[in-house]
Amino acid sequence: MFQNSPTGHLVPITGAYLGREWTHDAFVPDALRDASPELSQAAYRAVAEARAALAALDSTAARLPNPRLFRHASIRLEAQATSALEGTYEPLMDVLGVEPAEATSPSMIAVVNYVTVAELAFDWGAQGRPWSVSTFEELHRLLMRGTTGEREFHGVRPIQVVIGRRKDADPADLPIKAARYVPPPPGDDLRRRLADLLDWAQTDQSTTCDPVVAAAMAHYTFEALHPFHDGNGRIGRLLVVLQLHRLGVLGEPSITISPWFEARRQRYYDALLGVSTSGDWSTWVEMFAEGLASSATSARTRMTALTHVQDDLKERVRQSRLRTANARLLVDFAVARPTFTVRQVAEELGFATAGSQEARGQPGGTRRAGGVRSAGLQPPLPRTRGPADAACPRPPRGLVTARVDHVAMSRSLRQASLAESCSRGRDMPPVSWRAARPPSRG
Repeated sequence: MFQNSPTGHLVPITGAYLGREWTHDAFVPDALRDASPELSQAAYRAVAEARAALAALDSTAARLPNPRLFRHASIRLEAQATSALEGTYEPLMDVLGVEPAEATSPSMIAVVNYVTVAELAFDWGAQGRPWSVSTFEELHRLLMRGTTGEREFHGVRPIQVVIGRRKDADPADLPIKAARYVPPPPGDDLRRRLADLLDWAQTDQSTTCDPVVAAAMAHYTFEALHPFHDGNGRIGRLLVVLQLHRLGVLGEPSITISPWFEARRQRYYDALLGVSTSGDWSTWVEMFAEGLASSATSARTRMTALTHVQDDLKERVRQSRLRTANARLLVDFAVARPTFTVRQVAEELGFATAGSQEARGQPGGTRRAGGVRSAGLQPPLPRTRGPADAACPRPPRGLVTARVDHVAMSRSLRQASLAESCSRGRDMPPVSWRAARPPSRG
């Protein structure tokens, strides 16, 4: 079905698997051109709607005193969903509350590695560091570190890989024969094509190609090249946000795109494959733009809601008996993080532990009420009973989860993460839920 593709060509490959030699063909996508492909009217409308939604998000972020405040939760929301798309599942609330150094399970390590990679990539973007194959190899190394996908090599793969399995494949077929898609073979040509793609993606094409279309084209080509042995989807979706930021579409990269695509994963995979098999850019670009528009709208709603929460909490602090500047700093910290520990507050804000406990009404760590709680900022957490306990356990001891503080955050996070679901007890704090695990992709 790739024989007459207008977006690439086939090359013969050979190899052996469990002592059985094979010959097959791999698909090599064409280098991207400066001009936009011809698109349907529906695709053009979707692109226009995406640009409007992205502009509204960027405008909202630009009016905020500190738009980076929302990056912590956004990156973790993306980490949870982008990993779920690749078959690695961790509950969203666990991901929101963990720091990279605290992850111990293989699946959590895989998820929070994305947090490390995204934060580093955004920092490089702020420094104006150009993209290169070596910089993306470093991101890939960090993404794979300590996971089951870590190999003695990292970066551009030295091995042939295959993607998926055709429904009509014979059970006895070799993986290479049964694969739904076979990307280019390893070697210097693959590395050169990745370098060409990165050069294209960080160049302003706006005179001939809308940035949303350019991001869709770059994401498709990255996934078609499949330059790494693992982690291509996560790096490829991160590239979308990095490209929109690099091209000036987004001043603050606090947008999460994977929750939307994770909820439509088969359509996502099919649309990408359609570009390779028949050159159907319209279906892919329309879906991609639809996802960007929805994701930008969700991010803007989340950002606006959290700003209202932040203003309300600061007003409560002003009207309370608290007169320490730490309390106001803690408000910003709490808005950025739905869950946190006293130690995390102390480390992040540079407080002595006793000082941060005092801001929470726990001098010396001995009291567990008063301060922020008595000011109405953190109401007591109700006790949960019944079957819902299994799906929505109480937050671990020492984990601060303020129901009133984060109602807006929990609601908007649930709206943005369509893959998340929870059967919640009647008296359970809205901020605590656990992801339902979809069936394994096999």
